[in-house]
Amino acid sequence: MFQSILFDLDGTLTDAAPGITNSVKYALSKFGIDETDDKKLRKFLGPPLISSFMEFYGFSKEKAQKAVEYYREYFVPHGIFENEVYSGIPKLLQKLKADGKTLIIATSKPETFAVQIAEHFEIDSYFDLIAGSNLDNTRSKKAQVIEYALKTLGILDRAHAVMIGDREHDIKGAKKTGLRSIGVLYGYASPGELENAGADFTANSPEELYTIISSN
Repeated sequence: MFQSILFDLDGTLTDAAPGITNSVKYALSKFGIDETDDKKLRKFLGPPLISSFMEFYGFSKEKAQKAVEYYREYFVPHGIFENEVYSGIPKLLQKLKADGKTLIIATSKPETFAVQIAEHFEIDSYFDLIAGSNLDNTRSKKAQVIEYALKTLGILDRAHAVMIGDREHDIKGAKKTGLRSIGVLYGYASPGELENAGADFTANSPEELYTIISSN
């Protein structure tokens, strides 16, 4: 059975889209870009910010780093809580904790922000560890965060650990670190994204997540 359960944050535990897209719009405006295409903005939901600014807007690494600074100007006072926990998540966490599972948040979001969000929505007490990236944008790739979380908690048995996320980066990070994965279909993935990335399971809801976790 799965014993160590790693969760992505944005798009898996919470719907953080408004806060993230508003922060991206603010950052782009600092470079004279008035982005009104929500589809382009939603591409930022999931991947590390620096790589997203570089990939989607052709920014150099230095320019992307500056964009992240601008992003945080909006995100820290406003965007961080333009967010809500998905229905069914608190009950899922409660049941998994009662089953004796080790619960972990593994996110590319800076760890300090992930902790604030979990505390704000009162789900922090369910987790044995909240792991994220560093503010200097190191440890931002999902595989790096997963490795850090497993090492911190001394988890050696990867056969009984699973990564749960809503984007291909979560699935690929799991594969790279030798974990199985569950893709959640209620998050930000495009149709077929999770399946094409090689998710071992997919779930349409927190209720389905519990069924998969408790039967594997």
